[in-house]
Formats: sequence, C-alpha cells, structure tokens
Amino acid sequence: MRHLLRALGVGGRIKSPTYAVVEPYALPGLAISHFDFYRFDDAREWEDAGFRDLFAQPGLKLAEWPEKAAGQLPCPDLRLTIEPGTDDRREVTADAFSERGRALLAA
Repeated sequence: MRHLLRALGVGGRIKSPTYAVVEPYALPGLAISHFDFYRFDDAREWEDAGFRDLFAQPGLKLAEWPEKAAGQLPCPDLRLTIEPGTDDRREVTADAFSERGRALLAA
C-alpha cells in the first residue's frame, strides 16, 4: 500500500495501520482512509469502531485483510490483489465490481 499511497501523492511518513486499524491521509480534493483488518476477530468490532460511518463518507478506502471484516465491507468498486512473485516481484490482479471500477481500469 505504501507504494500506491506514494503514487497518489501522499508525502511524509506512511504508517502501517495494523495497530490503529485505520490511518487517514488528506490530499487536495481526496480523502484517503487506509484500513488494516488483520487484528479483527469479530464482526462486531466493525460496528463498534464506527467504520460504517467512515465507509459512507466520500473518498478512497484502501483495505488490507478485508476478509477479516467478516462481510461488513460494502462491495468495492475495484479490488487489487497482490501476491508474491519471483525475484521479490509482486503479481497484481485488478477486478472491477462497478461502473466506476470499470472506468478506473479503462483509464
């Protein structure tokens, strides 16, 4: 995610949200929320943390370990899957689930 955030224009220190669960970033005209649900064990944590409200706000939401949010996440516009490849490379697969996601892939 760090490379993606840098490519979007985020400067300064980019922290892993593993313990905080969410790290916000603000760019001109774009609010970004980077989530890491690795430590989630119970779907109620989603509601207790107020993430429904965060996801309802405009902006880019980046989620690591979305399967740990136990189906609480809204359907994504675009899903990027990053898998380890050979020689320290990463294999990236992009899947669109909405018109917006298809438009992003076509751009």
